[in-house]
Amino acid sequence: MQYNRDLAFEYNSPTKIIFGENSVKEIGLEVDSLGGSKALVVTDRGIIEAGLAEKVEKALGRRYAGTYDQCIPDSGFHLVDEGATFAHEKGADILVSVGGGSVIDTAKGMAVVMKEGGKLSDYRGVQVLSRPQTPHVVVPTTAGSGSEVTWFAVIKDWERNIKEAFVDVHIIPDKAILDPTMVADLPPHLTAGPGMDSLSHAVEAIHSLQRQPIIDGLALQAVRLVMENLPRCVEKGDDLVSRGQQQLAATMAGIAFGNSQPGLVHAMAHPVGALFKVPHGVANAILLPHVMLFNMPECADRYKLLARAMGLDVRLLSNEEAGRAAVEAIRNLAAKIGLPQKLREVDVPEEGLVEAADYSMADGSIVYNPRLVSDKEEVLEVYRAAW
Repeated sequence: MQYNRDLAFEYNSPTKIIFGENSVKEIGLEVDSLGGSKALVVTDRGIIEAGLAEKVEKALGRRYAGTYDQCIPDSGFHLVDEGATFAHEKGADILVSVGGGSVIDTAKGMAVVMKEGGKLSDYRGVQVLSRPQTPHVVVPTTAGSGSEVTWFAVIKDWERNIKEAFVDVHIIPDKAILDPTMVADLPPHLTAGPGMDSLSHAVEAIHSLQRQPIIDGLALQAVRLVMENLPRCVEKGDDLVSRGQQQLAATMAGIAFGNSQPGLVHAMAHPVGALFKVPHGVANAILLPHVMLFNMPECADRYKLLARAMGLDVRLLSNEEAGRAAVEAIRNLAAKIGLPQKLREVDVPEEGLVEAADYSMADGSIVYNPRLVSDKEEVLEVYRAAW
């Protein structure tokens, strides 16, 4: 897994990142810089009730065109199409998404339909767009998905009961405002799951077949920040320093796995989310240790780097011993912040694992996994270990 003279890669991170307490107040200037005049806020009812959307609406001032608040977890094609129609009715020329990964991904899909017309289902696939889409500013209200800086949008086809990934450089958001005050009131369960999502992004970036040195730096620093700050965020949510550092970890991990691509963890998490409504971060937290053990024969040296970033003293350990120590540290972190350890604890039926394995084999993330997955039975074995 070491680099050699064959190393060649591209690195892309076009999103402008604005960080700081109360930085959301500057959103009007960022909208102006993108040429927007009528901004539609895209969010969900929970964000409305928490008063976070109102902060953004006020900061937009004269630029505020309206709010589409119908986003839900596992947002669907139909909601993207509905939102794009609503945006046209409001005369919006720029989107401001305020929320977690599902909200941001909904806005990414809306940006495409607003620009290209038709329905979201017309744009399935990888890199099918040929021009920039509707401008998009993101204000994350969770610290985990990294969607504010990625070229992925994972949206559920409710008719087929599967999640689909739309992958295109033209849907990467233009700007991301990371304001710790926007995540200060997150309850523990909405802190823990997304936080483990960011850790899984960093780990998958480190062991991906498309790993590269720039990404190593971002991913390993993200790991350090998660290990240091996520427990504090869960225990004392009003600690704005830790909240801000966890936000940065999530964004760095998002840039990392957006360039290197996810792997088997995500290929397995997507089906259990779509089929059994397991929150994405929770699914990743459960599956990550088991996938690491599956991958250990191919990338133990990479996991030793991970263990060091976690602050573990592995100087006298072999690569595999250090890798197993990293796996145990991840399990301990998940337990410490109150997350379940097994799929059975989140109501995944044992008889559903076969169907989930079928979907995993068709997930595009699987091709970037460091250990070749050629048989459904291999995936099923990992699912059973996690069950």
